[in-house]
Amino acid sequence: MYEIGASPRLTASSLRNTLGLNAGYVSRSLALLTKRKLVRQTSSKQDGREKLLTLLPAGDRTVVWLNEQSALQIQGLLANVNATDRDALLDSFAKIRSILSEPKERPVRIVRLSKSNYDAIQLLQEYYEAVSVVQRDTAEAIQKIIDNPDSGMWLAYLDEKAVGCVVLRKLRSLPFAGECKRLYVQPLARGYRIADKLLDAQEEFARTKGLRWIYLDSYDDLKVAIALYRKRGYVSCERFNDNPQATVFLRKNIEPQS
Repeated sequence: MYEIGASPRLTASSLRNTLGLNAGYVSRSLALLTKRKLVRQTSSKQDGREKLLTLLPAGDRTVVWLNEQSALQIQGLLANVNATDRDALLDSFAKIRSILSEPKERPVRIVRLSKSNYDAIQLLQEYYEAVSVVQRDTAEAIQKIIDNPDSGMWLAYLDEKAVGCVVLRKLRSLPFAGECKRLYVQPLARGYRIADKLLDAQEEFARTKGLRWIYLDSYDDLKVAIALYRKRGYVSCERFNDNPQATVFLRKNIEPQS
């Protein structure tokens, strides 16, 4: 319920991936929460097989109550801990956080697709739902991009499981330019620089095709993504497309530095 409340219109498949739970268990749990009028499940207009999850008013109240009970439980545990022991606890928690947040080396493989596949479609669907994309690519449009020798789609594999994607589309409206689209990494796979690896592969390919610029659009709420782009050298530019959701427009010069 916390995940659904934190990510309105989360899909059931995205919830399974985020929590790493069995599909049957998640389905039974959602059925029970729906029966208790805590969660609403509605079919996605883009994919009838997907269910969009939102909390009902009773669900919102339940999450608030659970958070309050959790806070009270923690207060009770700490009530009889003296100042010296509290400092020791804080030091221990800081060490635990440092250990858990440090990315471990795991094999990441980046692949440029020659043909659309199930992994690509699933990742794109997760991306569309995660950021509420209105203008969505059809399977035919994605295959057309893959077939274009100056464009492409890349998948990232972590431990041989597809966990991320990015698309490059050659721009007809601007000379020597392409557009970065659909950059997405599953939540459980973040922390391994996969987004950077996908963008590295995209830029390397673009250079081989004589492109000098890569453009992209985003919107203000995607602050983490925008920070990543700016860190990689993207700068603000004029609007270059008619995407009704876009509020931020960036571009990067990828010509080799002499």
